[in-house]
Amino acid sequence: MALASIYRIHKPEDFEKIKKEGTLFQSESFGVSVLNRNDDEKPRFGYVISTKISKMAVHRNRIRRALEESLRQNLQIIPTGLDFVFLVKKTMMSKTVEEMMTEVKTFLNRSEYKDK
Repeated sequence: MALASIYRIHKPEDFEKIKKEGTLFQSESFGVSVLNRNDDEKPRFGYVISTKISKMAVHRNRIRRALEESLRQNLQIIPTGLDFVFLVKKTMMSKTVEEMMTEVKTFLNRSEYKDK
């Protein structure tokens, strides 16, 4: 099952604002820019998976689907009012879907981004 549309970041200007004004956190296979909107709305997510990661859309989509599924399964631990943009690194290509999902869950359980 996919992540509902209300949890997605759609506008390019929103992506730019989050990347510019957000706080960047690094993980082994991705960076995450987190911006606090200072509201009680649902958290929103976006993904930047460049063609530098893979020229094949099927590989980039596999990564996006794994990220979305992990976020969907962990929505209850994510605070409201935050925007996340996942910036995928090339090392993500060598991971299995389970490893990707575990890494996302590990990031979401970290507390430092929740204070921003």
